[in-house]
Amino acid sequence: MTTTRSDDVATVTEKYDPTIGLETHVELGTASKMFCGCATEFGAPPNTHTCPVCLGLPGALPVANEQAIESTIRIGLALNCSIASWCRFARKNYFYPDMPKNFQTSQYDEPLCVDGYLDVQVGDRTVRVEIERVHLEEDTGKNTHVGTSGRIHGADYSLVDFNRAGIPLVEIVTRPVTGSGELAPEVARAYVTELRDILRSLGVSDVRMEQGSLRCDVNTSLAPRGSDTLGTRSETKNVNSLRSVERAVRSEMVRQAQVLDAGERVLLETRHFQEQTGDTRPGRSKEEATDYRYFPEPDLVPMAPDPAWVDTLRASLPELPAARRARMRDELGVGAEDMTHLSNAGVVDVVAATVDAGAPIGEARNWWLGYLAQKANEREVAAAELPITPPQVARVIALVADGTLSTALARQAVDGVLETGAGVDAVVAERGLQRVSDTSALEQAADDAIAANPDVAEKVRGGKVAAVGALVGAVMKATRGQADAAAVRDILLAKLGAGA
Repeated sequence: MTTTRSDDVATVTEKYDPTIGLETHVELGTASKMFCGCATEFGAPPNTHTCPVCLGLPGALPVANEQAIESTIRIGLALNCSIASWCRFARKNYFYPDMPKNFQTSQYDEPLCVDGYLDVQVGDRTVRVEIERVHLEEDTGKNTHVGTSGRIHGADYSLVDFNRAGIPLVEIVTRPVTGSGELAPEVARAYVTELRDILRSLGVSDVRMEQGSLRCDVNTSLAPRGSDTLGTRSETKNVNSLRSVERAVRSEMVRQAQVLDAGERVLLETRHFQEQTGDTRPGRSKEEATDYRYFPEPDLVPMAPDPAWVDTLRASLPELPAARRARMRDELGVGAEDMTHLSNAGVVDVVAATVDAGAPIGEARNWWLGYLAQKANEREVAAAELPITPPQVARVIALVADGTLSTALARQAVDGVLETGAGVDAVVAERGLQRVSDTSALEQAADDAIAANPDVAEKVRGGKVAAVGALVGAVMKATRGQADAAAVRDILLAKLGAGA
């Protein structure tokens, strides 16, 4: 497996200045498609959400989705963009099997939102990423290439699903980001992370990269140190995780440096990120905009957003993630690194609510980032979507604090809540999860464990105190994990005349 380390990138930046740029595509969470009434449901049977409009049949006329336009304006405002007083759609002409009309209705030289920026934090450094444009278009269909390669080359045959064709798609394009040096990979990841959080807070998309509702193309180039001219870029397509965004930039920086060091030139091309190896493979030579023969869409009228409407949307924006993190940091009393972990896991709200319900911040953080995050991964949902409430988590924490539950029993209680939907106390009572605190019962269980394991007991008497762990385990098994392990250990050591 190929691994590109941070010291490889540091070596690259001794000779070259990297430039990155990101093109992020966001499927909007509207109920219907961009130019027709077909549903946007993910995972529906292939080709069941189609109609003459999204299939481009002769005589079918599109009508723009107002909710999609509103969502795009809200994205632009959140990214500090200027909203165009007048813009229009264009036809982007190209042929590919997943494009049923043989053109994509998009925006070209007259986008809806322009000239914005997003500040991102990388360690203790703030980097401003300038936004060139935020424009609205329609998504394509989805090709499935059947065969051992999984790609069109070497496939036995290909299938096309047009359910996705026509779903509202927002493209957010940055200007070239220079001056970040060896931090370029981290800047790329931080930008996509912050952008995802903003989109989630706006409620315009579920931004699930694994389902394709947030897709990122990463542009990378190198130029000799101190050069005023940017190098030739490559575009790594459809990188499908935050980690992969960072890895793709690292890999391309190292690859391009090797090409330049060999006296060769970097090609203007698209490349495909390889998740298993962390490197990129060549795709196709990169077209310029003129290859697409853009011209104004004749079947749609131009858009002229009412300034009063834009002002209303601006006033309705929620508190954005950066401002919210700063406020919650102060309210919860946690550090910047902890807040970043909570934000990345999407659990800031539930942790805050758990604290409001009486739990200490440290315990609330540990439960939501630890065991509950594990259960969420098993169910393939976000932790905040688990069927357990912050007050219930706070109750579990309280029962551990007062000695009613051990950590192991608390996890069993959480499992019971997740499985049945019952309250914490009801689960504890029904499943008999209370910790055994009856000293006589623990004494008897310890005697039984010693009698059943004479060899281990003799080792402990002989000074091998660590061997007592086996006896503790026997007692815990006998009490179904309901004993206090520390108390059991003390009892065993006392009975065997061994010191701690």
